[in-house]
Amino acid sequence: MQLSLDSKFATYTPPKSQLLKWVGNKQRFAGEIARFFPTEFNTFFEPFLGSGAIIATVSPKKGIGSDVFKPLMEIWNKLKLDPNGLIEWYAERRNRLDNEDKKKVYEDIKASFNLNHNGADFLFLTRSCYGGIIRFRKSDGFMSTPCGVHNPIAVQTFAKRVVEWNNRLKNVEFLNIDYKDAFDLAKEGDLIYCDPPYSHSQSILYGAQDFDLKSLLVKIQEAKNRGVKVALSIDGKKKSGNYLCELPIPENLFEEEIFVSVGRSMLRRFQMEGKTLESELVSDRLLLTYSS
Repeated sequence: MQLSLDSKFATYTPPKSQLLKWVGNKQRFAGEIARFFPTEFNTFFEPFLGSGAIIATVSPKKGIGSDVFKPLMEIWNKLKLDPNGLIEWYAERRNRLDNEDKKKVYEDIKASFNLNHNGADFLFLTRSCYGGIIRFRKSDGFMSTPCGVHNPIAVQTFAKRVVEWNNRLKNVEFLNIDYKDAFDLAKEGDLIYCDPPYSHSQSILYGAQDFDLKSLLVKIQEAKNRGVKVALSIDGKKKSGNYLCELPIPENLFEEEIFVSVGRSMLRRFQMEGKTLESELVSDRLLLTYSS
């Protein structure tokens, strides 16, 4: 069954601004997506946490946000346990731009991160890399995204965002675990939102190269069988570029399907060397294992 955005379960208000700059994040559309979540659930799970836009919009009474990438989870745990320390992480690196060349600072911090993956460097890189595109070379795991064209936000601006996000996520536990392990924690009455890498359209991005959609669908079926509700964001179009996407979605796994327009593709602009692509409008599908 296909729904329009006129149908909704609940109303949620997204944060005013992003904490992390992250291509493909759902910040601008989080309210539209979250309106299809049930109003009542026990624990809210987001096992592909990324920028955290959805879980921050829901601001659950009890939540678990998780990701397999340790530096990312260092940021989220720092936000919850030591928000002033998170601001200091950013200020220490951002303040270098007052006296040094931006690209040199960026390359220095990127080199530091590639030598020793850590949340403090990664925080600055997410805010200053081109378009928030977190790209790692498969050969050696090095982050290879170039410096962005704009200056990263001021420390004072970042500090204000930290305050808001810390308040929204005060009831969330952050875990550095694989999504399969997060799924196994969910019990009857819980809600899981999944925004996995889109293997066809985002193959150059963090997490996409080793991601297997079929394995995720198995975990979704298992969760549904034990009474967990699951919402999945996935490629909206049947084609990605000139490639026909035959997604292996089992019949009867999902009960409802919603299309959400998410604007133009920053990733495609990156791949096409910054050209404006008027035809590259992107649509996401939101698939629900439950019905309204």
